[in-house]
Amino acid sequence: MDKRQFAKASAIAAGAMATGEMAMAQKTGKEMIWACLLHLGMNSWKDIPLNRAPADASRSFKVRCMADYLRTDETVWRSLTDRLGKSGANMIIIDLAEGVALPSHPELAVKGTWSIEKFQKELARLRAMGLEPIPKMNFSTCHDSWLKDYQRMVSTKQYYEVCADVIKDAIEIFSVDGKPPRFFHLGYDEETAGHQSTFELTIVRQGELWWHDFLWFAKQVESKGVRPWIWSDYCWHHKDEFINRMPKSVLQSNWYYGAEFDVSKMNESSRPHVQTYVDLAKAGFDQVPTGANWSCDTNFADTVKFCRANCPDEHLKGFMMASWQRSIPEELEKGLRGIDLLAAEIKRWQ
Repeated sequence: MDKRQFAKASAIAAGAMATGEMAMAQKTGKEMIWACLLHLGMNSWKDIPLNRAPADASRSFKVRCMADYLRTDETVWRSLTDRLGKSGANMIIIDLAEGVALPSHPELAVKGTWSIEKFQKELARLRAMGLEPIPKMNFSTCHDSWLKDYQRMVSTKQYYEVCADVIKDAIEIFSVDGKPPRFFHLGYDEETAGHQSTFELTIVRQGELWWHDFLWFAKQVESKGVRPWIWSDYCWHHKDEFINRMPKSVLQSNWYYGAEFDVSKMNESSRPHVQTYVDLAKAGFDQVPTGANWSCDTNFADTVKFCRANCPDEHLKGFMMASWQRSIPEELEKGLRGIDLLAAEIKRWQ
């Protein structure tokens, strides 16, 4: 798709919205965000190269590795989004990765990548169910495999140019009648040597370079009239630095997926995962705390309960469910269960 076709597709989508075909039940203002993270693209994990996986490795094992085709099962995607549309949730965070063809960099696509026309029809369907679609592109060096060769050019001139291009593309794709999405999730989690210990190439930004690049990404988003949103785990090991230097304009999603919320009973390494909710609240950051059914089914409800008790209402903007299931048949039930747990909390608190 060239730029002219891209503009035409956007105009068609906006026109359909105006005529009511894509009637949107978007929740805004002071209403609580109830969001769910789903993955359209999956080239964000590169634990073990696909061509080096054991010959007898299961499909679920291989799905964590890079692939030259889009692994999203559309029946699974439809099942997840249909359940989400009936859950009472009002927002869907879509991790794009290699999932959608980007006009500025078609080389990032893989076999089966969705066209813009196809994706915008899906955005219309989601909006018609009352879900506000929010783009997510992870620019952490731990989760940027979708950038292909550019992931090895971090912090170079070409890297900045490509990242600026794809952010612009994504915002345009999600815009309606010239109005951009409210938020853009930049990821930025788990950029540590430990998280990359099985990678063939480890890249970790630290100190001033981490801040330079992060603030650059935030500026790219804000310059388009969109609020940046990130995972907050950098705060776990850089608390004072994070609190003092992180702009309040950046929406925070700290995350913790365990069962224990009493910090006095947690070990030293895990304690900051929960304490950060409180630290961010005291510092006046807007938050969308994130829970999951990754390791237990009680976490999401306990996340809501803990943050309702410890975070002031004016800065508690909502909650996100992140099951971290891929859109493949083997992980469908896990995803549906996460959505049901989200729905139960929406019902409990509204």
